[in-house]
Amino acid sequence: MPRNGPDSGDIRSQRPVSPESLPYAVVNVTPDVVSILSETTGRLTSAFADRRPPNEIRFGIGDVVSVTIFEAAPGGLFIPIEAGVRPGNFVALPNQPVDSKGNISVPYAPPIRAAGKTPSEVQQAIAGALKNRAIEPQAVVALIDQRTSLISVLGEVNVPSRFPANAAGEHLLDAIARAGGPKAQGYDTWVSLERGGRRAKVPFGALVYEPSNNIFVHPQDTIYVYREPQTFVAFGAAGQQGQFDFGAWRVTVAEAVAKAGGLNDAMADPGSVFVYRGETREIAERLGVDCARFTTPIVPIVYNFNMRDPSMYFLTTQMVARNKDVLYISNAHAVEVAKMLNYIRLVTATVNDPIVAAYNGVALHNLVK
Repeated sequence: MPRNGPDSGDIRSQRPVSPESLPYAVVNVTPDVVSILSETTGRLTSAFADRRPPNEIRFGIGDVVSVTIFEAAPGGLFIPIEAGVRPGNFVALPNQPVDSKGNISVPYAPPIRAAGKTPSEVQQAIAGALKNRAIEPQAVVALIDQRTSLISVLGEVNVPSRFPANAAGEHLLDAIARAGGPKAQGYDTWVSLERGGRRAKVPFGALVYEPSNNIFVHPQDTIYVYREPQTFVAFGAAGQQGQFDFGAWRVTVAEAVAKAGGLNDAMADPGSVFVYRGETREIAERLGVDCARFTTPIVPIVYNFNMRDPSMYFLTTQMVARNKDVLYISNAHAVEVAKMLNYIRLVTATVNDPIVAAYNGVALHNLVK
């Protein structure tokens, strides 16, 4: 009989229709399943567990620094005797960049290593290099032009830029705000953070409504803001079929069913509401799926919601729909029986109608005679 998708029994049996059929696993939705999926929802704290502010900014090759050297009394290495009337016994060296070898130059001292060091460490190194030549030398080193400890914010922001990291530390939303904020509304905007060869992404709304995701940014971080409208498709005995936009940064399965017009009261089987989705092998194993028969890193899983159970509606409000989910609602078995009866009626009527017409014709002919 014609129908709009597979039978619910065929889905649950997991029997391949043909040798080329893709294997999949069926998972009945329970509170434990919803709990596991909520734990594995993409969060930046999962990829970047260190939520502490960045360490003290260190010099890098190309940074421009200033060096000021103080002596305890005139007549030393840098301060002449006649300079006693000066307000301070110090000399300011010309600003200089950290060279390609990571060093800076100080007169009467060997090259001072600056790359990878903090200002206080460089100050101690300068004082140590001059202590046998100057009078109780002290040094003050300051960062004039920061060219290495930078943060890049790119993509769908109003002012894409690369700016120095804030020594006081700042969060992701702060960095995005420094770049002018996102161009579009936040519900279809995503934020990708790349750090040290690792990358993770979250919806922009997750930074706003889940503060744990709004972690500190570090020097050399790259933040990419982009738009990716979230959609799902609905098939079967739904009120409407087709592709639907989330229209929010996050929707639950209950909201997705509602967006698709709910269940068709004349056709749908409430016990056969399915969500098709790919999960990683790690998550599939936690859900109790035997992954031995799957060779791909992504395991196709069909989640089964029994909406005949009144408590299932609570779970549908807790399980989050994902981009590109496929919502399928199977027909009730009574609908298939009705189709068969209509088909039988069509066959019998096709055979019976000529007989009835011939009988009526003979009767009319006899009546005329």
